[in-house]
Amino acid sequence: MTETPSADAPASDDAAAAPAQAEYGSADISRIQRMIPHRYPFLLVDKVEKMVKGDSCVGIKMITMNEPQFTGHFPAEPVMPGVLIVEAMAQTAAVLVVDTLGMEGQDLLVYFMTLDKCRFRNRVVPGDRMELRVKILRGRGRIWKFWGEAWVDDKLCAEADFSAMIVMPDHKSRQG
Repeated sequence: MTETPSADAPASDDAAAAPAQAEYGSADISRIQRMIPHRYPFLLVDKVEKMVKGDSCVGIKMITMNEPQFTGHFPAEPVMPGVLIVEAMAQTAAVLVVDTLGMEGQDLLVYFMTLDKCRFRNRVVPGDRMELRVKILRGRGRIWKFWGEAWVDDKLCAEADFSAMIVMPDHKSRQG
């Protein structure tokens, strides 16, 4: 039986190992907007805490009734769509990659490639503070692999194993 990695396990492979006494970095919304290209209504991370280069971080998303997805999902009982929870994990991972590579403000793009072992466990609703715990499993060249979890209070709401391709600014014009 294969054990699913915990967001607390150390990163492996070529990603930089976390220091024994980790120094945590963070990103407020202004810094996040310098790191990733997403904007309202598709920017799904409000801030990032506990960021350890090459290892892990925690993204925060405050879920509010003012978000456009709740007009149709579902009007009488609004629930955050699972695909947007996974997208929020991916955006958090993108912030971590940009920080790890030291490429803030350089228009780096991080494209979703795969999504595996995705499970939705509990609902996320307006009023919730969603924690997006992301861990680098492997970072090698342009292909990176992550484990992500979404938590509200002490409840695991979603988890997924996903990978992404890093596109450097000079490669953008060649992508299809």
